[in-house]
Amino acid sequence: MEVTVYNIDGKATSKKVNLSDAVFGIEPNDHAIYLDVKQYLAAQRQGTHKAKERAEIARTTKKLKRQKGTGGARAGSMKSPLFRGGGRAFGPEPRDYSFKLNKKVKALARKSALAYKAKESNITVLEDFNFEAPATKKYAEILNSLKVADKKTLLVLNGTNKNVYLSSRNLTKAKVVTVSELNTYDILNANNILLVESSVNTIENLLNN
Repeated sequence: MEVTVYNIDGKATSKKVNLSDAVFGIEPNDHAIYLDVKQYLAAQRQGTHKAKERAEIARTTKKLKRQKGTGGARAGSMKSPLFRGGGRAFGPEPRDYSFKLNKKVKALARKSALAYKAKESNITVLEDFNFEAPATKKYAEILNSLKVADKKTLLVLNGTNKNVYLSSRNLTKAKVVTVSELNTYDILNANNILLVESSVNTIENLLNN
């Protein structure tokens, strides 16, 4: 799949980039996408939920009523989950929600997500650029020139670029990641994927190995 390379002014250049069919042209696997997104969201959970059980409640241990003759059930402690203020029965405990997913499944999921975006013509390749200092206004101008300022965008850089990252941080619909940080959830969550020219080969090499 051959696509035109654009500059940061939103104008098409004479350069073309060939997007590999082995990454951007595969038949998407929806189940792999489901598993990878599920793992990503599970890993975001803190898992710090906690409820006190009866052994952790500070209440009197005095027997509150006689064993027999009251017409009600036997009761020996106000810590019982049956009483207001008592411990919780089978309450939530801190836990780790993350789970393992095979590398090949994760790679297939990312390729599938990119293939969906390619089919929808929502991938734009940009010339490599840099900012001398963080400048949110400049980054917003790039999005405006590409006519994607009102949409969720994901810019994929070949390597860490602090100035570009800081320039995008205050824009609610813009996100910047490196190739190594690229994940299925972010790809699907964005309306438009912006790839810098040097990142294309890196993505293809990463997902095909």
